[in-house]
Amino acid sequence: MEYKFEKYIDCQQGAVRSVRFSVDGAYCVTCGSNRRIKLWNPYKGTHLKTYSGHGDEVMDAQASCDSSQIVSCGLDKSVIVWDVATGTPVRRFRGHSGAVMTVRYNEESTMAISGSRDNSVMCWDTRSRAQDPAQTLNDAKDTISSIRVSDYEILTGSFDCRIRKYDIRNGELVADYLGAIVTCASFTRDGQCILVSCADGVIRLIDKDTGELLGEFLGLPPTNLCLESSVDSNDTRILSGSSDGKLWIWDLATQNVVAKLSGDKPTKHATVSISVHPQKNCFLAANGMNILMWETETETETETNA
Repeated sequence: MEYKFEKYIDCQQGAVRSVRFSVDGAYCVTCGSNRRIKLWNPYKGTHLKTYSGHGDEVMDAQASCDSSQIVSCGLDKSVIVWDVATGTPVRRFRGHSGAVMTVRYNEESTMAISGSRDNSVMCWDTRSRAQDPAQTLNDAKDTISSIRVSDYEILTGSFDCRIRKYDIRNGELVADYLGAIVTCASFTRDGQCILVSCADGVIRLIDKDTGELLGEFLGLPPTNLCLESSVDSNDTRILSGSSDGKLWIWDLATQNVVAKLSGDKPTKHATVSISVHPQKNCFLAANGMNILMWETETETETETNA
């Protein structure tokens, strides 16, 4: 499988803290150190809208399931819900006592779930006028680094070296100790496993139900950066950002490095955030003030010939 470099976009919003595809993969949002969020058509490199209202750096954002809203969070301790079309804030939640590092919608986009440096996870009802969170999860002993949500589970990663799975249906919590600071934890596409990035430079694949270690993906230098990882759309490759500015890719089965992707310009910045298209092997990566995009050669050629 070959990967083709497709696009290089200067986002002009300071350092890009995160990049996220929309649910349908048609658009993406970027979060900047200049306190702004931007909406893009990444295939054309077209900037569509800017959202201004955070009082400090924006750390994370996600579009709702129908792409009508965006939820964002930042160092100003706030979570904001935006109307995509008008660019105006619809709701502003201020329950966290520390910087908010990560935020996700549930599947129906009725709840926004945020994780903070105050060690808490808060669930906000985006349809209610209430200013207090519908639920607060206070189990972590250090910063919440990542949140992922499935149809019935909330998965969190924390600097306390643990991932936590909250079963919403049964009200149960299962925690797994990884032995190193967790910078990112995410579900595989089939929902059977969890991929965990750690500050020791090791990416670990564990069985979601048993906690058994299924594989380790090595080679990344240890770093204090909060690097993200993901599986590709086929659940056959592991992707990760890196302090060397490249997008690293491993084969899931053999655990070997198969590619280290970079753009067509040299960079001194780390690749911190990545996003995989929901249906195909198209990848976005945030590097410094830019985002870069790659697609697999076969998919690119198929679209060209169609």
